[in-house]
Amino acid sequence: MIHPDVDAHATPPAAGPWYTHLYVQVLIAIAAGVLLGHFAPTTGEALKPLGDAFIKLVKMIIAPVIFLTIVTGIAGMRDLAAVGRVAGKAFAYFLFFSTLALIVGLIVANVVRPGAGLNIDPATLDAGKVATYAAKAHESTLTGFLLGVIPDTFVSALTAGNILQTLFTAILFGIALAMVGERGERVLSALTELSTVVFKLVAIVMKAAPIGAFGAMAFTIGAYGVGTLANLAALVATFYLTALLFVLVVLGVVARACGFSILKLISYLKGELLLVLGTSSSESALPSLIEKMERAGCPKSVVGLVVPTGYSFNLDGTNIYMTLAALFIAQATNVDLTLGEQLLLLGVAMLSSKGAAGVTGAGFITLAATLSIVPSVPVAGMALILGVDRFMSECRSLTNFIGNAVATVVVSRWEGVLDHAQLTRALNGESLRVDQMAPDAVSPD
Repeated sequence: MIHPDVDAHATPPAAGPWYTHLYVQVLIAIAAGVLLGHFAPTTGEALKPLGDAFIKLVKMIIAPVIFLTIVTGIAGMRDLAAVGRVAGKAFAYFLFFSTLALIVGLIVANVVRPGAGLNIDPATLDAGKVATYAAKAHESTLTGFLLGVIPDTFVSALTAGNILQTLFTAILFGIALAMVGERGERVLSALTELSTVVFKLVAIVMKAAPIGAFGAMAFTIGAYGVGTLANLAALVATFYLTALLFVLVVLGVVARACGFSILKLISYLKGELLLVLGTSSSESALPSLIEKMERAGCPKSVVGLVVPTGYSFNLDGTNIYMTLAALFIAQATNVDLTLGEQLLLLGVAMLSSKGAAGVTGAGFITLAATLSIVPSVPVAGMALILGVDRFMSECRSLTNFIGNAVATVVVSRWEGVLDHAQLTRALNGESLRVDQMAPDAVSPD
């Protein structure tokens, strides 16, 4: 069966002049925002509402996009055992690579030692600067997280802005719709038609992306200034290089094993990646990622499960940041951590990182949660990196975003439902005809 909403969002738009491409417009907007924020910082700070407004627009449509994609995908599969199988494989992938990212951050921090020699006295640090983050981290418990997955009402799952609540409700509804069989055909048909309208709405909202990226970048540079990077250049450079190596080497090997190039995937998603860079939030490109991965030969049923779940459970960039930043603080404050303490830090980081959505500041909050449980490293030490966290947030979001794109392709291939020919055409930039689109769900090979 052909994608029901192929006309709405599966077929790429016709190529036009270079300045009409969204990624070009976003790139120009980012450059303009950097210049304005640097030369007119007060004006740059005043433009913060532009970035905030765009992210609110995107969040407005995230819930319906996730709900409709998951429900129509699961209900279209009919085979509920396949749903459980896809979810199980996705979580196995998430667990392995999240742990690997934490280990990579730990190893790099021990080898490079970016905080060594700073000799900071913890007593001189202003703990009040990170009090808000520490308080939020203290409120985040495992029990609270699990209960938070369950919405207060069915409707609130679509209005509260919690990705996991939307995911939970959509999976239950999709399973129920699949179980009623033919009696649910009209509901499935209506939801399929509704998805056409919603993805058209996504296209409309994304036209405002350059404005949002301009405002967000102007604010970031105006408020924090590029000069703040100088004091902690070693940490920022180490983090960016580590994330780059993780993407190109680790995820690159995974991509090669699955028969595609990580560089071509990055090029395919360049518009979304620039948007993430401009807004420092991977959520801003979530609807577009869902659309792009379907277009690249991944079935809707797999995309709907892997992408939204990955936004909370597959945070490669955040995990690299967690162990790297924690050891930087320890080194800067002359706290010598034993191997056992470092392994404890890694274990705690693995637990505390779960449930952190792709929004700005989530990585800093989860770092506070980790340090509050590992008393050897002073939580007040987070004040050292508060000034540059915004710049590292961009790299965290970019790495998380690429990691989820790779995960979607891997799970689709693992499940035997990846359309390799369509993936190749998409990554090569070739336009797809309607008869080339992948089915909503096909049986494993």
